Amino acid sequence: MAASTGPALAEPRSSPVEQCAYCHGEDGIARDTEVPHLAGQNEKYLFNQMMAFRAGKRPHKEMRFMARHMTVQEVAAIAAYYAALPPR
Repeated sequence: MAASTGPALAEPRSSPVEQCAYCHGEDGIARDTEVPHLAGQNEKYLFNQMMAFRAGKRPHKEMRFMARHMTVQEVAAIAAYYAALPPR
């Protein structure tokens, strides 16, 4: 019997916000001083920067890796999520 390697056996993909929260925090407040806070940031700015990372126009190894497979809808959702959080 041949083993199936289709999508049913693929690892479930975590949400984009979960992926971002690892460095930027679920509350948008980064725990590392080298990582920017995103809470309350301008939504359009966040969207544009993520799209620049995604396209390779803004160089950053980790952000390029994270953003390159995100859809435009996922990028928009991340931008809206972090923009809606209260800044500190």
